[in-house]
Amino acid sequence: MTRNGPDDATRMGTPDEAAVQALLAYALRLPRWGGRGVDRAREAIAQSRALAARFPAEHTGLLVHCLRSTAGLLLDRSRAVEALPMAQEAVALSRGLGGGHLAVSLYRLAEAYEALHRYSDAAEALAEADQIPGGD
Repeated sequence: MTRNGPDDATRMGTPDEAAVQALLAYALRLPRWGGRGVDRAREAIAQSRALAARFPAEHTGLLVHCLRSTAGLLLDRSRAVEALPMAQEAVALSRGLGGGHLAVSLYRLAEAYEALHRYSDAAEALAEADQIPGGD
C-alpha cells in the first residue's frame, strides 16, 4: 500500500494496526518545520494506545514502536523535554516484551538523556541495553 496522506490511515477496511503504521509513516515523512508531523505521530500513539488497551498481548509492541518513533521525531526537532516521557514510557512498556523492543527503547531513552545533558542516566540506559541478549 502506498502511503500518500493521513487519509490512507483511516480508509475503511484497513486493519487497525496497519492504519496506525501508515499514520506513523506519514508523520515521519513530513517536513521538520510546522507541527503536522508531530501531531500525526501523536495521533498514531493515541490509536495504538486504544488498541493496546483492548488487546494488550497483540498491540503493546505497536504502542512501544509509536512512542519510540515519536520520541525520535521530537529529538530530531530539538524537543528533548517532550521526548523524554515518551521514551520512558516505551521502556516501561517494553520491559514486559523484553529482547529487541527493550534494547531499542533503552537506546532511545539514552538519546533523550544525552540531549538533556543527563549523561550518567544515559550511560545507565546504555549499559542496561548492552546486557540484553539479542538486543544488538
